[in-house]
Amino acid sequence: MILSYSKKVYPWDNACIESFHAIIKREWINRFRIKNYRHAYTLVFEYIETFYNTTRIHSHCSYMSPNEFEKAYEKIQKLSLSAVS
Repeated sequence: MILSYSKKVYPWDNACIESFHAIIKREWINRFRIKNYRHAYTLVFEYIETFYNTTRIHSHCSYMSPNEFEKAYEKIQKLSLSAVS
């Protein structure tokens, strides 16, 4: 892994993670009064594992949740392998 740092006026290096941070703050974190590090960790884990990856649709996943997209991909792979055999 190579570290990447951009200048203040060139934010493109971190655009994806900055977008994710904005989403998690807007959709989840701002609803709570965070008590300590453990509470923040639990909130982030809960958001990612119970909503972001399982329920929330993503445009880059053909408007499916990442879990649904992964299942569809696996199904296509199985079908293509059985067609080749």
